[in-house]
Amino acid sequence: MMGDDVESGNLGPYQDKPRTFPNMRGKTYTPLIFRILMGINVRVLVILLLLGFGYIFYVGASTSPIIVFVFSICIVSFLLSIYLTKWVLSKDEGPPEMVQISEAIRDGAEGFFRTQYGTISKMAFLLALVIFAIYLFRSTTPQQESSGLGRATSAYITVAAFLLGALCSGVAGYVGMWVSVRANVRVSSAARRSAREALQIAVRAGGFSALVVVGMAVIGIAILYSTFYVWLGVGSPGSMKVTDLPLLLVGYGFGASFVALFAQLGGGIYTKAADVGADLVGKVEQGIPEDDPRNPAVIADLVGDNVGDCAARGADLFESIAAEIISAMILGGTMAQRYPSGFILFPLVVHSFDLVISSIGILSIRSTRGSSVKAVIEDPMTILEKGYSVTIILAVLTFAGSTRWLLYTEQAPSAWLNFALCGLVGIITAYIFVQITKYYTDYKHEPVRTLALSSSTGHGTNIIAGVSLGLESTALPVLVISVSIISAFWLGHTSGLVDETGSPNGGLFGTAVATMGMLSTAAYILTMDMFGPIADNAGGIVEMSQQPESVREITDVLDAVGNTTKATTKGFAIGSAALASFLLFSAYMDEVESFANESFKQVDIAIPEVFIGGLLGSMLIFLFSAWACSAVGRTAQEVVKEVRRQFIERPGIMDYKEKPDYSRCVAIVASASLREMIKPGALAIISPIVVGFVFRVLGHYTGHPLLGAKVVAALLMFATVSGILMALFLNTAGGAWDNAKKFIETGALGGKGSDAHKAAVTGDTVGDPFKDTAGPSLHVLIKMLATITLVMAPVFL
Repeated sequence: MMGDDVESGNLGPYQDKPRTFPNMRGKTYTPLIFRILMGINVRVLVILLLLGFGYIFYVGASTSPIIVFVFSICIVSFLLSIYLTKWVLSKDEGPPEMVQISEAIRDGAEGFFRTQYGTISKMAFLLALVIFAIYLFRSTTPQQESSGLGRATSAYITVAAFLLGALCSGVAGYVGMWVSVRANVRVSSAARRSAREALQIAVRAGGFSALVVVGMAVIGIAILYSTFYVWLGVGSPGSMKVTDLPLLLVGYGFGASFVALFAQLGGGIYTKAADVGADLVGKVEQGIPEDDPRNPAVIADLVGDNVGDCAARGADLFESIAAEIISAMILGGTMAQRYPSGFILFPLVVHSFDLVISSIGILSIRSTRGSSVKAVIEDPMTILEKGYSVTIILAVLTFAGSTRWLLYTEQAPSAWLNFALCGLVGIITAYIFVQITKYYTDYKHEPVRTLALSSSTGHGTNIIAGVSLGLESTALPVLVISVSIISAFWLGHTSGLVDETGSPNGGLFGTAVATMGMLSTAAYILTMDMFGPIADNAGGIVEMSQQPESVREITDVLDAVGNTTKATTKGFAIGSAALASFLLFSAYMDEVESFANESFKQVDIAIPEVFIGGLLGSMLIFLFSAWACSAVGRTAQEVVKEVRRQFIERPGIMDYKEKPDYSRCVAIVASASLREMIKPGALAIISPIVVGFVFRVLGHYTGHPLLGAKVVAALLMFATVSGILMALFLNTAGGAWDNAKKFIETGALGGKGSDAHKAAVTGDTVGDPFKDTAGPSLHVLIKMLATITLVMAPVFL
């Protein structure tokens, strides 16, 4: 179905070349923008780069020295990422059978990426036209009218920001996928020599992707901000004020959210449908190991790790950081009406330092000289946590320095210290989130071991235990979020900053600073997340190429730790999404107040229509989750039927006399996932717009002009609360089921092939769409709801 974009599958009989896959290569894919760059003469390309850097630093210098600082840090981080890439690619790829499998995975991942992002780009251009039309006919705020920013200019700016955000999010996703499909085989090869070397390669490969994703998010917003600053003549008489400028960046966050949602949906459906299909028939029915080359769905499963976990997660974290920076800059603009403009640029500086400290944390993980594959395997989680500890310590120091530099004001000399404590609250919150998720998903701790023990009494008890564990796991994170929001708000409220009437107004900005603190180690967190699918792919390559059992033991340990790091990253992302959505909700209320030119500080859910809006918001979360999970189920059914068909029609597969048709499963999953991602994605985009417009019309006829805005506010609040709880449940339950299976596979409770193992595989199968499709998509969804309501606010008035 995808032509040359996937493997040909014409592999020949096993007895000819038992450990090679000679005809699995397809047509390699490189995005158009990279093909154009590679086709340019080197000297011309250097000149273009110099001109580009010259423009960047010109607009930066014309805006603020702080922007120049941000640009410099981002460029240095890009250079470091190039070094990490060269270091990873310099490692050997192992024997030919490993290389052939890796190339097949690369072809499948790049082919799906091309088709998926081609579909997403078409939808993005269509939505851009809709936004442009809406902005041409919408009302303008008094501030925009006084600065001469008309409807047409506002429309062009918003659409340009939206498309740039979508483009950068797509590039972030491609970078995540590009490095993972090249690092996997190098990790497999290194595992033949040393567990520590394999760990270092996986971490540095993930670090390359993380630095590029965070750096692009920061420099993209900085370029947009400084370009608008220079182009609109901000600060000059009769032009826009610098305090209103951050509102023009909202389109960038919406574009990033739009791409991230569809990337997460499509990639999640792909990876979990393939995984479920491979496990149900291969492990449960045929009793063959995971990633066994006899399983027709194994290549599709390994491709899914790259498009679902690496590409989608890169776009996801890019969107998280972009949404947090923009919402904090909007609140900073409110503060900058009375205090220094450093309040606006503070988020960019914080994430610039994130690039520095995360780079140090990544480079702190080094291989041990003289270690061998026969040596005792050191716990990879301990090594990763040492790097995380280094990053956290540096984050506390740089955050305090940033607050003293940018948030000091003579009107309230001690305010910067309060905000430094807000950042500390965020950093501690992130650390606690990681530890809570680790406790519930790592098989070293009681919850997962209890879940594994429940597998010994059957499939049903495993499911019951997993669901109860997931439900229980929502309590501690919610308590932590609640304490952090209250603490940060109180610290900001008592900072001494006041508005024109003398009332304290630093509370919301304190919450924004806590969110920045939580994301101040985002690059290292993303590194740990990328480590997971790379290690998973490496284990698959080792199993398919039939390497010695000692090598598989190393990749199994790395894979189990990768499951935990992926789960902790998702918990971290949910916590940051909760705080970022709270900030975006506050920005939405300010936006409505500006357009309506009347107070909009509270939403009364005792009003029937408003309460209905809240119900619709909660319903949206459950319906979206249901559609996402059912999409995985329908696609997995197609895979199961195909795998069963091949085992029946090709009985020689089990005896290694015939080779499976891998490409058929890849094509089935690819086409189905692209088809299935449309309905839940469209639901997320259309719902708030339709609800707001319908109740706006109703409010017009009943004499309640702000009814549409109030109903959408309730929808957003209830969707955020329901979405956080649902995402915590889905992510933690899925991760726990997965690691309970991994714990049994270490030899506990009868080991592989036992009845307990079969029950654990069933639990893992149930949890697959939870943790890698519906769960990750939900925290993207709640942030996208917040950004789309912010962009579409005039429609509801």
